[in-house]
Amino acid sequence: MPVSAAYLPDPKFAELGPEFQDPVQAALFPQALLRWRDQRAARTVGLDALTETEWLAHFARFDPLPGQPAPLAMRYHGHQFRTYNPDIGDGRGFLAAQLRDDRGRLLDLGTKGSGRTPWSRDGDGRLTLKGGVREVLASEMLQALGVPTCRILSLVETGEELERHDEPSPTRGSVMVRLQHGHVRIGTFQRLAFFERSDLLAQLVEHVRATYHPDAEGPAGVLRAVVGASARLVARWTAVGFVHGVLNTDNLNVTGESFDYGPWRFLPQLDANFTAAYFDRIGLYSFGRQAEAVFWNLRQLAGTLRPLAEESQLVEALNAFGPAYVRESHAALRARLGLLDAGETAAQRLIETTFELMAEGGEALGFEPLFFDWYCGTASRERALSGPREDIYRGAAFAAFEEALSAHTPDRPERLAHPVFSRPDPETMLIDEVEAIWSPIAERDDWSAFARKIERIREAGAAYGLV
Repeated sequence: MPVSAAYLPDPKFAELGPEFQDPVQAALFPQALLRWRDQRAARTVGLDALTETEWLAHFARFDPLPGQPAPLAMRYHGHQFRTYNPDIGDGRGFLAAQLRDDRGRLLDLGTKGSGRTPWSRDGDGRLTLKGGVREVLASEMLQALGVPTCRILSLVETGEELERHDEPSPTRGSVMVRLQHGHVRIGTFQRLAFFERSDLLAQLVEHVRATYHPDAEGPAGVLRAVVGASARLVARWTAVGFVHGVLNTDNLNVTGESFDYGPWRFLPQLDANFTAAYFDRIGLYSFGRQAEAVFWNLRQLAGTLRPLAEESQLVEALNAFGPAYVRESHAALRARLGLLDAGETAAQRLIETTFELMAEGGEALGFEPLFFDWYCGTASRERALSGPREDIYRGAAFAAFEEALSAHTPDRPERLAHPVFSRPDPETMLIDEVEAIWSPIAERDDWSAFARKIERIREAGAAYGLV
C-alpha cells in the first residue's frame, strides 16, 4: 500500500452531495518533473513513504489516494473587488483528498493548475511554474513567521508552455497541491444564499460547525468562530508585513488560514498604502486596509446567515471582530518580538512605538530588521546596538520604543543562541529576492538558489521556535 499507517482518509466534503461540487478529471500533462516535495508536511498526514513514482501518480496524474473519491471541483460565488460574481468556482483546481493529520485535524489536498473544470470560463485551468514557485516561497515564509497558512505539498512541472499577459510568454507550466485546513470559503455560503437555498445553507453551517468549529453553537456561533479566526489571521499578516493582494470573498476560508498566493508581497518598509496587485488601482486591499477588507467580507458571510439566525445574534458575532483584532494584534506583536504578556496597556504602547520607530526609520530600517534586531526585547540590546542598524536606534522614537520594550519580559531568551541570530540581517522575502530566485530557474533550470532560500527560511523558523 503506497501510504503509511498514519494515513487516515476522511472525505467529509463529498458527503455534502452534488449541490456543492462537480466530479472532474485532471488534465493529461505531457511531462511530470517533480520540483518540490514537502516531506515535513507529508509526514503529518502519512504520505511521506510514497516513492517518487507513486508521488507523481497521485500528484501529477491525480490517481485517487486510497479511500478517496474522484476529484471534486468545489462550487462557490464571490465578491471580487466588491463586485459580485456568480460565475466562479474551482476553475483551475479541485479537492483531491481529505485526510486527518497527526493532530486529528481534517486537512484538504487542494490543487492549482490541474486543468479545466465546469467553472473555468475562458481560462486554461493551468498554473505557471513561476506562480507555483512563488506559492511555495510565500507559504514557507509565512509558516516560519508564525502565520496560519496552507503548506505547498507538491509542485510538478508539466512540460506545457503557457501564454500569459503578466509575464514573458510562452512560460513553463506546473501543477501544485496545497495541504490546508479547509477550502470552504465565504463564497461557498454566498452561492447558496444567491439561490435562496436555506436548506443547503443549514447543511453547510452544520458541516462547518462539526468539522472545524465543534464548540460553536448554531449559525451565529459558527460566524463568531470564523470572525475570531479571521481576526487572528489578519493580525498576523500585519505583524509580519504581509500583503495578500486579493482579499475577495472566495479567497477567505472559514478556518482563518491564508491560501491562494497570487500577487502577494512583503513590505520592504512600513507603508499603509502599499499594494501587492498591479490591478488594485484604488488600494482596496492595501496593507493598511486588510483588516477593513476582511471585516467587509465577514459582513457578507453574516448576510448569508440571516435566514438561519436572529439578526441581533449575527450583529453581536460581527461586533466581536474589533476586540478580537486588537487582542490578536497584541499577541502577534509579542510573538514577533519574543516577549511575554505584560498586559493590554503595555501591549498597545508597544504597538504604537514600534510602528512610530519603523515610520521614522523608513527605507534605512525596513520592516523585518526591527523585529530581528530586537527579538526577545532587552535581551538583544547589545546585539542590536552593535549591529548594522545601530545608527537608527537613537532619538525620541527609539527611546519611546525601548521604554515600551522594557516593560515586557523576554520569552525564552535562550533562543538567541541559535546561529541565525549571529547573522547581521534577517531572512526576508522581498520581490527582488523572489525574482533573483526565479531568474536562474528560467534561464538555465538552476534550482540551487530556491533550495538555499527554503533552507534558510526553515532555519529562521527554527530559531524563532515556530517551525
